[in-house]
Amino acid sequence: MSNLKVEEFKKNIKGKKVSVIGMGISNIPAIRYLNKLGANVIGRDKNHDIPKELLDLDNIEYVLGENYLEGLEDSDYILRSPGVRPFTPEIQKAVQMGVKLTSEMELFIHLTDATVIAITGSDGKTTTTTLTSLFLKESGKRVYVGGNIGTPLLDKVEEITKDDYVVLELSSFQLMTMDEKIDRAAITNISPNHLDYHRSYEEYIQAKTNIFNGQDSSGILVLNEDNELTRNFASRAKGKVRMFSIEKETKCGVYYKDGQIFSTVEGKKEKIMDAKDIKLVGMHNVANVCTAASLVIDITGKEAIKSVAMAFGGVEHRMELVREFNGVKWYNDSIASSPTRTIAGLKSFNQKIILIAGGYDKHIPYDVMGPYLMDKVKLLILVGTTSEKIKKAAEDEAKKRDEKTMPMAQFENLKDAVEYAKSNSKPGDIVAMSPASASFDLYKNFEERGNYFKELVNSFK
Repeated sequence: MSNLKVEEFKKNIKGKKVSVIGMGISNIPAIRYLNKLGANVIGRDKNHDIPKELLDLDNIEYVLGENYLEGLEDSDYILRSPGVRPFTPEIQKAVQMGVKLTSEMELFIHLTDATVIAITGSDGKTTTTTLTSLFLKESGKRVYVGGNIGTPLLDKVEEITKDDYVVLELSSFQLMTMDEKIDRAAITNISPNHLDYHRSYEEYIQAKTNIFNGQDSSGILVLNEDNELTRNFASRAKGKVRMFSIEKETKCGVYYKDGQIFSTVEGKKEKIMDAKDIKLVGMHNVANVCTAASLVIDITGKEAIKSVAMAFGGVEHRMELVREFNGVKWYNDSIASSPTRTIAGLKSFNQKIILIAGGYDKHIPYDVMGPYLMDKVKLLILVGTTSEKIKKAAEDEAKKRDEKTMPMAQFENLKDAVEYAKSNSKPGDIVAMSPASASFDLYKNFEERGNYFKELVNSFK
């Protein structure tokens, strides 16, 4: 049976003028799909180059370079990429004149018949999204993964059916203008992040809550009982609320207690598994399992959750063991682009480690790191723009305690930092690159940074 919303959209979009802002990975398939449907697509990008994947398309216009937002008000639709702020004057002017502002993700959610499950939060999004999709697959469901991970989905909307499940990782950038109905949503936690993009911390928080603002009474919202901000969102939920926790029992949700994982989703307390059998390291990953299980245990059953949790070793660049060399274990935690993420990583270890940290400054506070640096780090190796902020967090905490801070060293690049860590480590040590900062000062993204770190470590002889 065809999707009526898609059929209606196909009829309506033909001949419409659609400005697609940003011609990156997520928008290229969207441009091709809209072009196929007969829309008059205008590809807009600050970059002067047309992506090679679009060179074969006819009937497409381009506005490139510094003035790429000129003439937006002449469009019927604006499809923005997540990196483009929706509050730029040109976009605001066009919206005030009646142009419909949307995105690849919003349009897909609006059109799909599938059950949509979405996860956001300051930390843990990717692991929770991956676990959720694996729980569903293990129980025999057909699953599509998208948003920040997986593949763009708009051009697949016609093949996805109402019996399928779509699991999305959504960033605050993607949620800024989101008002679509998401069937099941989770917020892992909230702490200051991306304050180089958002105009305020309040705006960042508001973006996160858009994940459930479009829900009705049939919706399910999973919140973090242990995080005051997210816990308080329960009063604003229009549907059913489930809580996950690693600190206390929850009336409806999944929680950790006394070394075990329990569910109360179906109204009765049921043990899912022993926490020690979860392959992922650290209590933050126990929380991720609880979040994902809270979202889908009534669909998958507990056996699928147990089976996946016992086998899943983690997502690349997330406290990933790169190798053991001369008795020293080297971990790549390049995904850690905020202090809270690095703190969660530090808590994973039962010994003091050698930490490589620092990177691009997103204008977020670093003082929260101080106690954990003092308690969990034996040698701090810093690189990048945030070096001084991280160093100050450690020194301020040492002063408070009237103690000496741990040894520190600062370098201009990651290669020198890794060499120093290698020279100053001994058998039994753990070295982790967990930057607590974004990668944009030296790298295109955290994957590129993580891959370079792994290349350096794997070249040891």
